[in-house]
Amino acid sequence: MARDAVGTAVVVLACLALGPACAVRRAPAHPELATVAAEGDDLALADALEALIAQGADTPADREYAYDIVRRHDDDTVTATYARAVVTGRLVQQKGLRAANLVPEIERFARRSRELDPTFRDGAATRLLGTLYVIAPGTLLRHGDSETGLDLLEGLAATYPEALENHLRLAEAYITLGDPAPAAPHLCRCLAHESALRGDEQLLLARLAASAGPFACTDHGSGAGR
Repeated sequence: MARDAVGTAVVVLACLALGPACAVRRAPAHPELATVAAEGDDLALADALEALIAQGADTPADREYAYDIVRRHDDDTVTATYARAVVTGRLVQQKGLRAANLVPEIERFARRSRELDPTFRDGAATRLLGTLYVIAPGTLLRHGDSETGLDLLEGLAATYPEALENHLRLAEAYITLGDPAPAAPHLCRCLAHESALRGDEQLLLARLAASAGPFACTDHGSGAGR
């Protein structure tokens, strides 16, 4: 056997033995993600990916790269587990049913982050978990369902009413569950302060407002009528 062929065979056998640890890491479309990843801070990496998503500038390669990085770490901290849940969620969002097997992973790490510190970033893990329970098929979940998710999001909006994203996700939950009427005040609140939302959140708000049907905003912190 030629020397190059022998070398290739050795590499292949080594990768088979090492499994995921030897997987080829796809480069991100945005090299700044690799720069952040080199610092070893999963939360910073998740935030960098979120910034790209907010701008509508991320690519599938960016999401796959970020997931490949965070899944290699097993730090049991509120920030690391939250980052793992967020990045995994973004990959599932992009791949859809092809990544349905990762939904339990989102649930696991969001629950763990919430256990470690439910107040982190004004309940960010609770918001993620509640949204997951509402949107994901119940057959993929172990510890909650759509009603659990709605309860979590309602409680979060009451605890942190100043966080617009809480109202946006609660409105999304109502509309997803086919009950748009209680979504109206939350949509109105977001519409009144739309410029404070991220770019992707503004797009979500527009879709929700369009699908909610006719609704009217009062003068109490709402803004434009619909």
